Amino acid sequence: MKNLKLKSARAALDLSQQELADRVGVSRQTINAIEKGDYNPTIKLCLAICKVLGKTLDELFWEE
Repeated sequence: MKNLKLKSARAALDLSQQELADRVGVSRQTINAIEKGDYNPTIKLCLAICKVLGKTLDELFWEE
């Protein structure tokens, strides 16, 4: 399942996939795979992404 919430939150802060990846310490391909729904990130990575984007786990990763 695509993570459009993550993509939207990243875009709202005008961050590229590469910029977000650099801030959380992963590759741009990892961020791309998470957004496409091809990769299930660890809770540690989820928390790092949430911290950078100023969102909660529920806001970014909870499926409705």
